[in-house]
Amino acid sequence: MRTLAVLPSVFLLAAPWLAQAQIPGIGAQVKPNRLAPFVPSPQNVVDEMLRAANVKVGETVYDLGSGDGRIVITAAQKFGAKAVGIEISPKEAKLSRERIANAKLEDRVKIVEADALTADLSQADVVTLYFLTSSNDLLRPHLEKSLKPGARVVSHDYPIRGWKETRIEKVESYKRVHHLYVYEIPAK
Repeated sequence: MRTLAVLPSVFLLAAPWLAQAQIPGIGAQVKPNRLAPFVPSPQNVVDEMLRAANVKVGETVYDLGSGDGRIVITAAQKFGAKAVGIEISPKEAKLSRERIANAKLEDRVKIVEADALTADLSQADVVTLYFLTSSNDLLRPHLEKSLKPGARVVSHDYPIRGWKETRIEKVESYKRVHHLYVYEIPAK
Protein backbone atom coordinates (compact mmCIF):
# COMPACT_ATOMS: atom_id res chain seq x y z
CA MET A 1 0.00 0.00 0.00
CA ARG A 2 2.78 2.40 0.84
CA THR A 3 4.22 2.11 -2.69
CA LEU A 4 0.87 3.07 -4.19
CA ALA A 5 0.72 6.21 -2.06
CA VAL A 6 4.10 7.32 -3.45
CA LEU A 7 3.21 6.77 -7.10
CA PRO A 8 1.16 9.97 -7.58
CA SER A 9 4.07 12.12 -6.36
CA VAL A 10 6.48 10.29 -8.68
CA PHE A 11 4.20 11.01 -11.63
CA LEU A 12 3.95 14.68 -10.62
CA LEU A 13 7.74 14.96 -10.63
CA ALA A 14 8.00 13.26 -14.01
CA ALA A 15 4.92 14.88 -15.58
CA PRO A 16 6.77 17.68 -17.45
CA TRP A 17 9.19 15.14 -18.89
CA LEU A 18 6.51 12.58 -19.73
CA ALA A 19 4.51 15.22 -21.57
CA GLN A 20 7.47 15.61 -23.93
CA ALA A 21 8.18 11.90 -24.30
CA GLN A 22 7.17 9.96 -27.36
CA ILE A 23 4.10 7.99 -26.38
CA PRO A 24 2.73 5.94 -29.27
CA GLY A 25 -0.90 6.72 -30.07
CA ILE A 26 -1.07 9.77 -27.77
CA GLY A 27 0.23 12.34 -30.25
CA ALA A 28 2.26 14.28 -27.65
CA GLN A 29 4.96 16.69 -28.76
CA VAL A 30 8.19 14.78 -29.03
CA LYS A 31 11.37 16.28 -27.64
CA PRO A 32 13.84 13.37 -28.01
CA ASN A 33 16.86 15.27 -26.68
CA ARG A 34 15.35 15.58 -23.19
CA LEU A 35 17.18 12.81 -21.32
CA ALA A 36 15.41 13.00 -17.94
CA PRO A 37 13.07 15.07 -15.84
CA PHE A 38 14.62 17.68 -13.57
CA VAL A 39 14.97 16.06 -10.16
CA PRO A 40 17.50 17.93 -8.00
CA SER A 41 20.20 16.00 -6.20
CA PRO A 42 20.21 16.62 -2.43
CA GLN A 43 23.06 18.94 -1.38
CA ASN A 44 24.91 16.26 0.61
CA VAL A 45 24.80 14.02 -2.49
CA VAL A 46 26.17 16.89 -4.62
CA ASP A 47 29.04 17.36 -2.16
CA GLU A 48 29.83 13.65 -2.21
CA MET A 49 29.66 13.47 -6.04
CA LEU A 50 32.35 16.14 -6.28
CA ARG A 51 34.44 14.55 -3.52
CA ALA A 52 34.14 11.13 -5.20
CA ALA A 53 35.36 12.69 -8.46
CA ASN A 54 38.38 14.05 -6.60
CA VAL A 55 37.80 17.57 -7.97
CA LYS A 56 40.92 19.70 -7.65
CA VAL A 57 41.31 23.49 -7.56
CA GLY A 58 41.38 24.88 -11.12
CA GLU A 59 39.88 21.79 -12.78
CA THR A 60 36.80 22.14 -14.95
CA VAL A 61 33.60 20.37 -13.92
CA TYR A 62 30.78 19.87 -16.41
CA ASP A 63 27.31 19.03 -15.12
CA LEU A 64 25.09 17.53 -17.79
CA GLY A 65 21.44 18.41 -17.23
CA SER A 66 22.51 21.03 -14.71
CA GLY A 67 18.98 22.00 -13.65
CA ASP A 68 19.12 24.73 -11.00
CA GLY A 69 22.93 24.90 -11.06
CA ARG A 70 23.61 23.48 -7.62
CA ILE A 71 26.45 21.20 -8.78
CA VAL A 72 28.32 23.87 -10.76
CA ILE A 73 27.88 26.42 -7.96
CA THR A 74 29.12 23.92 -5.35
CA ALA A 75 32.09 22.95 -7.57
CA ALA A 76 33.21 26.59 -7.65
CA GLN A 77 32.41 27.53 -4.04
CA LYS A 78 33.62 24.44 -2.18
CA PHE A 79 36.20 22.91 -4.52
CA GLY A 80 37.74 25.93 -6.29
CA ALA A 81 36.86 24.54 -9.71
CA LYS A 82 35.67 26.21 -12.86
CA ALA A 83 32.32 24.81 -13.89
CA VAL A 84 30.03 24.56 -16.90
CA GLY A 85 26.41 23.51 -16.71
CA ILE A 86 24.85 22.01 -19.83
CA GLU A 87 21.09 22.53 -19.66
CA ILE A 88 18.51 22.09 -22.41
CA SER A 89 15.61 23.79 -20.60
CA PRO A 90 15.56 27.59 -21.04
CA LYS A 91 13.63 27.93 -17.77
CA GLU A 92 16.18 25.98 -15.73
CA ALA A 93 19.12 27.64 -17.53
CA LYS A 94 17.71 31.07 -16.60
CA LEU A 95 17.26 30.02 -12.96
CA SER A 96 20.85 28.73 -12.87
CA ARG A 97 22.23 31.96 -14.30
CA GLU A 98 20.35 33.96 -11.67
CA ARG A 99 21.72 31.76 -8.88
CA ILE A 100 25.26 32.06 -10.29
CA ALA A 101 24.94 35.87 -10.47
CA ASN A 102 23.60 36.03 -6.91
CA ALA A 103 26.59 33.99 -5.75
CA LYS A 104 28.92 36.30 -7.77
CA LEU A 105 30.47 33.34 -9.59
CA GLU A 106 30.14 34.51 -13.21
CA ASP A 107 33.94 34.51 -13.60
CA ARG A 108 34.15 30.77 -12.83
CA VAL A 109 30.74 29.28 -13.66
CA LYS A 110 28.65 29.40 -16.81
CA ILE A 111 25.54 27.73 -18.15
CA VAL A 112 25.38 26.61 -21.76
CA GLU A 113 21.90 26.05 -23.14
CA ALA A 114 22.57 22.92 -25.17
CA ASP A 115 21.81 19.25 -25.64
CA ALA A 116 24.08 17.00 -23.54
CA LEU A 117 24.21 14.54 -26.45
CA THR A 118 26.01 17.05 -28.68
CA ALA A 119 27.61 19.62 -26.34
CA ASP A 120 31.36 20.21 -26.49
CA LEU A 121 32.81 18.37 -23.47
CA SER A 122 36.46 18.46 -24.55
CA GLN A 123 37.54 20.79 -21.70
CA ALA A 124 35.99 18.67 -18.92
CA ASP A 125 38.17 17.18 -16.21
CA VAL A 126 35.07 15.93 -14.41
CA VAL A 127 31.53 15.24 -15.66
CA THR A 128 28.56 14.77 -13.35
CA LEU A 129 25.16 13.50 -14.39
CA TYR A 130 21.84 12.28 -13.03
CA PHE A 131 20.10 10.52 -15.90
CA LEU A 132 18.32 7.20 -16.23
CA THR A 133 20.40 4.19 -17.30
CA SER A 134 18.70 4.24 -20.73
CA SER A 135 19.69 7.91 -21.12
CA ASN A 136 23.24 7.06 -20.07
CA ASP A 137 23.22 4.46 -22.88
CA LEU A 138 22.49 7.27 -25.35
CA LEU A 139 25.11 9.54 -23.81
CA ARG A 140 27.92 6.99 -23.54
CA PRO A 141 29.24 7.21 -27.15
CA HIS A 142 29.42 11.03 -26.88
CA LEU A 143 31.32 10.79 -23.58
CA GLU A 144 33.75 8.24 -25.06
CA LYS A 145 34.37 10.42 -28.11
CA SER A 146 34.59 13.75 -26.26
CA LEU A 147 36.38 13.20 -22.96
CA LYS A 148 40.15 13.19 -22.58
CA PRO A 149 41.98 10.33 -20.87
CA GLY A 150 41.92 10.71 -17.10
CA ALA A 151 38.61 12.61 -17.05
CA ARG A 152 36.30 11.38 -14.32
CA VAL A 153 32.57 10.79 -14.65
CA VAL A 154 30.20 10.49 -11.69
CA SER A 155 26.69 9.20 -12.34
CA HIS A 156 24.11 9.63 -9.59
CA ASP A 157 22.03 6.48 -9.02
CA TYR A 158 22.26 5.03 -12.53
CA PRO A 159 25.29 3.17 -13.93
CA ILE A 160 26.77 3.58 -17.38
CA ARG A 161 26.40 0.14 -18.93
CA GLY A 162 29.53 -1.23 -20.56
CA TRP A 163 31.85 0.84 -18.37
CA LYS A 164 33.66 -0.52 -15.34
CA GLU A 165 33.38 1.83 -12.39
CA THR A 166 36.50 2.62 -10.37
CA ARG A 167 34.25 2.59 -7.31
CA ILE A 168 30.70 2.96 -6.08
CA GLU A 169 29.96 5.34 -3.21
CA LYS A 170 26.79 5.25 -1.12
CA VAL A 171 25.25 8.36 0.42
CA GLU A 172 22.16 8.49 2.60
CA SER A 173 19.79 11.40 2.12
CA TYR A 174 16.08 11.76 2.76
CA LYS A 175 15.92 8.27 4.26
CA ARG A 176 17.22 6.53 1.17
CA VAL A 177 20.60 5.43 -0.11
CA HIS A 178 21.93 7.12 -3.25
CA HIS A 179 24.57 5.32 -5.33
CA LEU A 180 27.37 7.23 -7.02
CA TYR A 181 29.10 5.41 -9.88
CA VAL A 182 32.60 6.78 -10.42
CA TYR A 183 34.41 6.16 -13.73
CA GLU A 184 37.72 7.26 -15.24
CA ILE A 185 38.27 7.60 -18.97
CA PRO A 186 41.16 5.29 -19.97
CA ALA A 187 44.04 6.25 -22.22
CA LYS A 188 43.18 5.77 -25.89
